[in-house]
Amino acid sequence: MVGRKTQDNSSDFIPPVHNFPTGWRDFLKDEFEKEYFQALVNSLRHEENAGIKIYPPKRAIFRVFLRTQPQNIRVVILGQDPYHAEGQAMGLSFSVPEGIKIPPSLRNIYQEIEQDVGSAKSLSGDLSRWEQQGVFLLNASLTVRSGEAASHSRLGWHHFTDSVIRYLGHYHSDIVFLLWGGHAHKKTDLIDSKNHLVLKTVHPSPLSAYRGFLGCGHFSKANQWLSQRGRDPIKW
Repeated sequence: MVGRKTQDNSSDFIPPVHNFPTGWRDFLKDEFEKEYFQALVNSLRHEENAGIKIYPPKRAIFRVFLRTQPQNIRVVILGQDPYHAEGQAMGLSFSVPEGIKIPPSLRNIYQEIEQDVGSAKSLSGDLSRWEQQGVFLLNASLTVRSGEAASHSRLGWHHFTDSVIRYLGHYHSDIVFLLWGGHAHKKTDLIDSKNHLVLKTVHPSPLSAYRGFLGCGHFSKANQWLSQRGRDPIKW
């Protein structure tokens, strides 16, 4: 009965489990059936019924899971929540669709990549090219209200994404976790550092990037570690 209830309550926000890559299915099925997740989806539906705009579009909420098998993940970059302006959120942390102005934090990420590994700054804010290489661009909250940053941070998404990080950290190996900012640093204990590389610094926001993000060398360090583990480096 619990499984049926979850399906009825979440079908408009959550794709059917069989739509996900096989490596995610058992994990997601278990999470989708939990009480906290049913409450989360009910909250989303309540807001939608009240006329509140939610980002990203429904089809993109779980994009990060739909495109990548967990065993193919090489790097995890943890963001906080989706962009809350029209047309920005696309289901990947720090990423915006082609043609959308590159946000300040991503501009700083590109600046650090140029200084660290010599890659020219991209003219596009679409990070699909990273996603295709096994970079898992996960936000701690997968949805947000229009115009209200962190507005869904208390809906229960943290239970879900903590479980995702714990799952990757304990059931897979040789992943680089890039944790930027105090919010991301709190996830350190969810990761088995014996099997993974955890790199931490301040958030790339213009408010903090100059205090350690710029010059952190995370992108070259990640590639060096992956190569040492016999995994292909990322073409940043």
